Amino acid sequence: MDLLPDLDELVVLRGAARDLEMRIRQPAASQLQGAHRSAHRGRGLEFDEVRVYVAGDDARTIDWRVTARRGRPHTKLFREERERQVWLLADLHPGLYFGSRRQLKSALLLRAAAWFAWVAVDSGDRLGAVITRGSSSPEVLPPRSRDLGALTLLQALVQNQPRAPGLSEPGRLGKALTTLRPLLRPGSAVVVLSDFSDLDAAAETALVALSMRAECRLVWLTDPLERDGLPSGSYRVGLPGRLWSLDGATSRDAWSATWAQREQRVSSISRSRRLPLLRLDTSDDLAQQMPAFIAESR
Repeated sequence: MDLLPDLDELVVLRGAARDLEMRIRQPAASQLQGAHRSAHRGRGLEFDEVRVYVAGDDARTIDWRVTARRGRPHTKLFREERERQVWLLADLHPGLYFGSRRQLKSALLLRAAAWFAWVAVDSGDRLGAVITRGSSSPEVLPPRSRDLGALTLLQALVQNQPRAPGLSEPGRLGKALTTLRPLLRPGSAVVVLSDFSDLDAAAETALVALSMRAECRLVWLTDPLERDGLPSGSYRVGLPGRLWSLDGATSRDAWSATWAQREQRVSSISRSRRLPLLRLDTSDDLAQQMPAFIAESR
């Protein structure tokens, strides 16, 4: 498998995601509006039926062919569409250009995002995204339906994926969450894909606020080396031009403590806000991990 996923690979994942549907448990603030469409009849996009014209009907909806055939005025009725919006927040930062197993963490994010994207559009949902981009402001992709929504998102992910290791901008996750919140409407679903290395107090506050407006799921991207630390021995670590020596055995306690803090923080906010959490590892096979999480109903 290539180091960096391309659009063709992400399109092929549509086959693996076929027949899945993302069920949602709506937050209290959105329970007054249906997730997909209502039975309210109005001037919408989907034709429902033809009936006899009555006083007060919009003359623009008269079906002249049926009127001529039956000798009485008839009008068209339409069913109002209320498509659910599904948003992906992709925390695609340079620090994800790392992986000690079968794939980079950035590649894992793209592949997981492709699964969610295809499930959303094949279920008739409108797909939007917020993508972090290094030190730049997050990129916002407005919700779109059908293949255009998925392809637009996947192309943006391919273009923005890191191509070399680098420093990540602090505060980016909180900024992305804050950017997304006012874009949500009742009944929306949100999937946050991140390694949560930037889950500080501000990001936690923004995530809590977002979860009050939409059904939110967390996808945590990890690598075995992050958990376990370096094996015994001496290593050169860091970024190009900023390398230093590190001893695996003597650094392991501090390494493990840093990891434990992140693990506790992610798990705590997942439990306290009842946010479904999927931990994806660079050694994982997505075909074994994704279906149950996507279909999970809370």
